[in-house]
Amino acid sequence: MKFVVAGATGALGRLVIEALLERTAPGEVVAVARDRAKAADLAAHGVEVRIADYNKPETLRGVFAAGDRVLLVSGNEAGRRVDQHRAVIDAAREARVALLAYTSVLGGPTATFHIAEEHIDTEQALLASGVPYCLLRNGWPHENYTGALDTALKAGSVVGSAGAGRVATAARRDYAEAAAIVLTGTGHENSVYELSGDTAWTMAEYAAEVSRQTGRKISYTDLPQERYVALMVDAGVPALGAQLTADADAGIARGELGTTPGDLSRLLGRPTTSIAEAITDALREL
Repeated sequence: MKFVVAGATGALGRLVIEALLERTAPGEVVAVARDRAKAADLAAHGVEVRIADYNKPETLRGVFAAGDRVLLVSGNEAGRRVDQHRAVIDAAREARVALLAYTSVLGGPTATFHIAEEHIDTEQALLASGVPYCLLRNGWPHENYTGALDTALKAGSVVGSAGAGRVATAARRDYAEAAAIVLTGTGHENSVYELSGDTAWTMAEYAAEVSRQTGRKISYTDLPQERYVALMVDAGVPALGAQLTADADAGIARGELGTTPGDLSRLLGRPTTSIAEAITDALREL
């Protein structure tokens, strides 16, 4: 049996590998990646690297083995993810893996923003496959916001389209640790976890916390979706990405990413990382 991370060289996948290495021997961990060079640092730590591409189903044959416990980290190519994920699910079914965990989206089939659609379709494909599954319905990571702190500080404003909606973020490292716990633990087969931070906050509260920590007046500017999309496109964000981001903000305004069921902190056995801690860390790195 191996603990296999498909999508291992992405931001989340790398953190899952780190969390696995804290719990098991490197020889039991497998990183699946498209580019061997990008996984060279993982190999240097004793992790086995297997090369496969979600877009090329034939490369996935033989990547998994009977009894493997696999994490499918969702792809990042909007519009192509369902086919990509189905290819991984098919390969996992043929190999008779012991568990296939999937990083889905908070709320699953109740989420109505567009980013959720491919996750919902993937969940349905996984449930229909007969493979023992675990749905890790991740909420938004802090990094979605702290990654733009430099821009907010220069502009004196945090910009979005979420209104007064609340979002229950957690650190990407929290989600990664939860995935590693599921892969290496027992009793998670055919389970669903709604994973989010312990506390939900508004964008105005986020701006206020940035102000408190920096001593500078940072406001929240709430824009209509169309203006927010135009602003992002002007800043160099691809049009589709801008539209999906603004649409997700509308989901936040409807309350779809603000639920705090506590599944994440229960899996971790500790409180989730707070947004205030994440801001402190991000400011330290600027």
